[in-house]
Amino acid sequence: MSAVIIVLIILVVLVFIALVKTIQVIPQASAAIVERFGRYTRTLNAGLNIVVPFIDSIRNRIDLREQVVPFPPQPVITQDNLVVNIDTVIYYQVTDARAATYEVASYIQAIEQLTVTTLRNIIGGMDLERTLTSREDINAALRGVLDEATGKWGIRVNRVELKAIEPPTSIQDSMEKQMRAERDKRAAILTAEGTRQSAILTAEGEKQSAILRAEGESRAAALRAEGEAQAVRTVFEAIHAGDPDQKLLSYQYLQMLPKIAEGDANKLWIVPSEIGDALKGLSGAFGNVGGGAPGFNTKDVPAARREEPPVD
Repeated sequence: MSAVIIVLIILVVLVFIALVKTIQVIPQASAAIVERFGRYTRTLNAGLNIVVPFIDSIRNRIDLREQVVPFPPQPVITQDNLVVNIDTVIYYQVTDARAATYEVASYIQAIEQLTVTTLRNIIGGMDLERTLTSREDINAALRGVLDEATGKWGIRVNRVELKAIEPPTSIQDSMEKQMRAERDKRAAILTAEGTRQSAILTAEGEKQSAILRAEGESRAAALRAEGEAQAVRTVFEAIHAGDPDQKLLSYQYLQMLPKIAEGDANKLWIVPSEIGDALKGLSGAFGNVGGGAPGFNTKDVPAARREEPPVD
């Protein structure tokens, strides 16, 4: 009895193992390669799949989602013989599980080596300055070459990115000095432009101010001259309207003499020749008392120059 039980147990275990090997569940976005006696038979897609136990075997399970693979820095020589280290990141996706399994031994390693050789070809035709400023061009060229080469492997390269381009330390120091000098140059140019613009604006302001000041002075002088002319006309018209006689004019003449002699700086002043006529008119105005103004004689008037009145 014990032997029969053991045989039954063995059969149950074998049936269970057969059932497990027969039913294959493939996750979403995955694929499995099935071989029969070592030869490719079919590719299992996502879901429940039935295979022949002990005859069919699962060779490889492949993730069909987009993958991101960073590669370590690779030394690359530029056209001007400078060594730069470039970090790359590859975004790829398996489109054919069978080709990815049988066309290449390790598609990750193949993509890495192909990336390195393609980078060296591309960067070898560029100088350092162009390499640092042409990342988009390098990415596009690298992606085109990789996508064409990996197509037969069942791989599609979606994107290639250069994470970093690191030139030698000495070159970095020189570039920093060059950039610092360029920034100092731009700052000096901007400062000079600001000073020049400020001087121009200041000169324009002074010019405009001088023009306005001159116009104001010219108008003020014109107004003063016009006012003085009007005053002279008014006085002249008033004098003519009053019809002054010789006596009044002589009196006004004498009133002006003290104003002429005012001031410490007036060491010398001139008595006009008409003063004699004025004094005669004034003496006549006071009447014939004493024969004229008492004690007043034209000879007593100090003068720097005396002129006899003209004889009619």
